[in-house]
Order: sequence, then structure tokens, then C-alpha cells
Amino acid sequence: MKAAAFSAFGPPEVLRLTELEVPQAGLGEVRVRVKTAGVLPFDCRVRGGWTPPGLTLRFPEIPGNEFAGTIDQLGEGVEGFSVGDEVLGFTTLKCYAEYMTVSADQVVLKPEDMPWEVAGGFSGNGQGAHLALKALGVGEGDTVLIHGAAGGLGTFAVQLAKAWGAKTVIGTASESNHEYLRSLGAIPVCYGAGLADRVRAIAPAGVDAALDAAGPEALRASVELVKDKSRIRTMVSFELAAELGIPPVSGTRTAGRLAELVRLYAQGQLRIHIRRAYPLRQAADAHREVESGHGRGKVVLKID
Repeated sequence: MKAAAFSAFGPPEVLRLTELEVPQAGLGEVRVRVKTAGVLPFDCRVRGGWTPPGLTLRFPEIPGNEFAGTIDQLGEGVEGFSVGDEVLGFTTLKCYAEYMTVSADQVVLKPEDMPWEVAGGFSGNGQGAHLALKALGVGEGDTVLIHGAAGGLGTFAVQLAKAWGAKTVIGTASESNHEYLRSLGAIPVCYGAGLADRVRAIAPAGVDAALDAAGPEALRASVELVKDKSRIRTMVSFELAAELGIPPVSGTRTAGRLAELVRLYAQGQLRIHIRRAYPLRQAADAHREVESGHGRGKVVLKID
């Protein structure tokens, strides 16, 4: 099978199209013929030399931790799925490939009307936003600040906050993405000096919770604006968060959490913008785009 893999840590160009053996589904696993795979900052960190806790990387290593495709093999003991089922799901590595195996409790059925590009880029940012907003206790009547609101995770977070009853959602983004944020129901503000003051002008009664997917400047502004630090989280500035006394995002991705997100999508409460879909052979270009920052929506790979 073809896969985008790397045999040394480094910049995006270490990702190369490689021929590898097709994996076989083991006990409790399904094998998926992958149609699309999302590209996340997580994948770029792995390619650059970071090893996720509890894992051992072996070259050639295949990145990718969200995917969609068709089940083509069932491992022993798998129930509730059939060969030919269209699914989306999550793992930690191995998604940038024509075939992958994954535990059957990490996939859910894909809605028939969900495009493959959306399905492949749905699980990672969707579950990340879900975990973070649950930790923040976002709910009815809240004023919520989301930094990096036009990106893959921010897009989910804005819409989830609205779906869960937030009164006001304020989103930081580059000016070119402001109209897009308005279409999602957020009030946009620009990055840069004076950010906290611009947010105060929109929410003079204060901000109840903040989620940072932009970086240190955004996290510092959040501390200025939110009285209760337990209602601030970051997805990017982990060292600074520890210095400031901001709790980490905790929890795990689950099929149940993913199924809830899929239901919201089916109900029309989640709309996902695909920034660009690259062919597998251009995985390095996809990584460059994700690492450029300030993009709108999701970047995905098309495997076939």
C-alpha cells in the first residue's frame, strides 16, 4: 500500500510517499480502506520529533490521527460493524495510508450525506473542542471567548458553544476571516495590541470562559478577561499555562463523544469548512499549510 511516511524527524519534506505492507486486523480491530485523513498540528509535532506519551515511534513512521473510509476487514470478536460500512474515527498515528487498522471502539458510522473530506477531518478538532468546552463548563447564558476561532478547532468550538447555549461567543481571527466567523454566530475581533480592551468593549459585563488555540498573547489576554482561571484552557501554550496556573485540558477521545458530534452535524448544528484537500503525495505541502497558521477551517488528505 501507499503511505505518506517519514524515516527521520525534520521539516515537512521528510514526509515522502512510501510503499509498505498492508496491515491485518487483529483481535477487536477493523481494517479501513482510508478515503481521507485530517491534518493536525499534532501530526506536525510528531514529524518534527515529538513522541506522544506512552508511544514508541518506529521508522518509517506514518502520522495522522483522524480518518474516514470503508471497513474492508473485521478482526476476531468485532460486533456491530460489517465489511462495507462507511466510518470515521480516531487513533494516534498511521492514518496517512491507503489502509489502516484501528480498534472497533474508535470508529462510528459516517452519515450518508457527510462528504468524505469533512468526515476525514472531523474527529480530531471536534473531540478536542468538545473536551475543552466541557472542561470549561460552557453552558446556558455564558459569554465565551475563543482564540483562533476560524481554524479547525476554533470552528468546532464556536459552534459547540452556541449549541450548548452560550449567549455570546467572541472569536479572535485575522480580519480576512471575520465574515466567516459572523456566519458561524461569533462576534469577531482582531489579534494584536489592545486585544483585551477590544473584547471588553464587546462584553462589558465580562467573559465567563476562554479557550486559546492561538498562542501566548491570546492566553495572557484571557487571564486579564476571565476572573476564574479554572474556566480558561489552552490547546497550544502549555508551558505558559503552567506558569499562569491554568489547568490543562484532560480527558480522552471516545466513540461516544464522536457520535454526539456526528449527531450535531446531522442536525445542522455543526458546519465544517474544508480549506484544502491535498492528494496523499502532497502530504508535505499539507503540513506546510497547517504550520503557516491563521488559516480557515480544515486541511485534509485525499488518499484515493
